[in-house]
Amino acid sequence: MFEHQRHKPPRILARPRELLLVCAPLRSNINLSRIARAASCCGLDEIFCTGPAKLERRIARDGADTIRIVSHRTLPPVLTKLKKEGFRLVGLEQTTGSIDIHHYAFERKTALVIGNERTGLTSQELDLLDDVVEIPVWGMPFSYNVATATAMALYEYCRQWPEG
Repeated sequence: MFEHQRHKPPRILARPRELLLVCAPLRSNINLSRIARAASCCGLDEIFCTGPAKLERRIARDGADTIRIVSHRTLPPVLTKLKKEGFRLVGLEQTTGSIDIHHYAFERKTALVIGNERTGLTSQELDLLDDVVEIPVWGMPFSYNVATATAMALYEYCRQWPEG
């Protein structure tokens, strides 16, 4: 038999996550807020953003208190800096040569790069990436919402690195 248990305490990570989330300018604060909520659930504490990033507390919920938004003007300098710091730059995008996320082994030290809802990542940004993963779609429309796809990719990383 099952007994309902809401709001169990979070699991304790054995070590801090070495996953960074880097977002191109998003059109919607709602999407950013949903991404922040998912990132907080996955044990992240900051998101690098470009553009006018602003969290909506009612959507981000506790993520609004636990996630720090680090704003930058443009993505390429951030990606270049992270690569020099040893992060594997992994874009979440549909491209030629992208890898099905079901067959991708994330490195522990990864920066997951998220594109704009409509335009994705620019060719200049794609050129800086080490890998690109995509999430297969079996129906219409052709892709998942950016917040949904980001949550799925975050979860896959955490599935592969459950202890941090």
